[in-house]
Amino acid sequence: MSEIDPIELSRALIRRPSITPEDEGALHILESALSDLGFDCTRLKFEDVDNLYARIGDGTPHLCFAGHTDVVPPGDAANWSSEPFSAEIRGGKLWGRGAADMKSAIAAFVAAAARAIDKAAVKGSLSFLITGDEEGAAINGTRKVLDWLRAKKISLDHCLVGEPSNPDAMGDMIKVGRRGSINCWLTVTGKQGHVAYPHRAENPIPALMRKLLYLSETPLDDGYERFQPSSLQVTDIHIGNPAHNVIPEKATARFNIRFNPTWTGATIEKWLRGKLDVLASEIGAAYTLDPVVSGEAFLTTDMDFLGLVADCVEVKTGRRPEYSTSGGTSDARFIKDHAPVAEFGLVGATMHQVDEHVALADIKMLTDIYEEIIARYYQRFETGQ
Repeated sequence: MSEIDPIELSRALIRRPSITPEDEGALHILESALSDLGFDCTRLKFEDVDNLYARIGDGTPHLCFAGHTDVVPPGDAANWSSEPFSAEIRGGKLWGRGAADMKSAIAAFVAAAARAIDKAAVKGSLSFLITGDEEGAAINGTRKVLDWLRAKKISLDHCLVGEPSNPDAMGDMIKVGRRGSINCWLTVTGKQGHVAYPHRAENPIPALMRKLLYLSETPLDDGYERFQPSSLQVTDIHIGNPAHNVIPEKATARFNIRFNPTWTGATIEKWLRGKLDVLASEIGAAYTLDPVVSGEAFLTTDMDFLGLVADCVEVKTGRRPEYSTSGGTSDARFIKDHAPVAEFGLVGATMHQVDEHVALADIKMLTDIYEEIIARYYQRFETGQ
C-alpha cells in the first residue's frame, strides 16, 4: 500500500522557499512522490520557470489536477510568529508561506491519488499539471504546459484546480468561473509651463482627473449569471514632477477592470476608447491608452462535473458549497480553453498574509474530499451516468 501523509508532504513542500520564479527543489519533492506512485513525470522548463506534468494511465476519461508550487514573498520574517518556511505545527495548524496557497492542497491530492491507485479506482488517466509561475507573470507556466500538451495531442476531459476556494470554512465554496482582468495605463498630455502663467500652459492633471472620475462613476453593467457587476478601480496616479512651480507636461494613471462575461477584453477596450474620445473632444485634452488583458472572463457550465465535485464536498463536510466566481484570477483562466474546470481547495483566509496557516484537520478533510472526487469521477464519466 502506497500511503502518503499529506501533512508531512505539505511540510516538505513549504520548507522549500519557492518564491516565483525560483523552485528551490519543490518540484523535485513532488516528482519523487509521484514517480513512486507510478506516474510518468516530465519536467518542462520555459525560460526561467520550472513546471511538472505527471500522468498515470493512458485512457479516458482524463482528470487533471492543476496547481502551483511557487509562492509570494513572505515580507519581513521578523513579523512572523515562526520562520516563514519552517512549516511549524502549532495549535492544530500548519504555519508557513504556501500552507494555504497552495502547497497543502497539492499534497492532499497526491495523498488522495495514492489511495485511489491502491484501490484501483483510477479507470482512465489521472494527471498533475503543476507550475512555478502562477504567482508571477504567468507566461512560462500553465499556459505553455497546455500548449505542450496540445502539441503532444494530449487532451484533458476535466480539470480540478486546488486554489484555496473557501473563504472561511471547508465546504463554503467552489469557484466555477472567474472575472476577466484588464490593466490600463491612461496618459493625458498637456503643455508644460510656469505655474504663475497658467494661460501659457495646459495642465494635464485636471483633465486626467475628470476622465478618471467619469470612468469610475459610469456603470459598466448590472452583473451576469453568477457574476457581480464589472468594476473599474483606479490603482495609481503618477505625475513625476520634481518642481513645485512647473505645470507638468504629462499625467498618467493606472486602473484595473474586473469584468464579467458581458464583456471581452476587446469590447472593454472599445468601450473605454469611445468614452475617452468623447471627453477628449469636449475638454480638448489628448490622451493615450495602453491596455493589457491578463485574462478573459469565463463560466464553467458542465453541471455534471460541478455537481460531482459539490456532492463530494457535501458528503465529507456536511455542507453544500456555493458556486461562485468571486475573488481574483487563477490559472483556470488558461485551462478553461482546454477542458471544463472548477476550483476547490483549502480555506484561503490567510493566503498571502503574514502567519499564513491552515488547520491540520482541513488538510485531512481535503484529502478525503479529493479521494471521493477521484473515485466518483471515473464511475460517473466512465459509465456516462
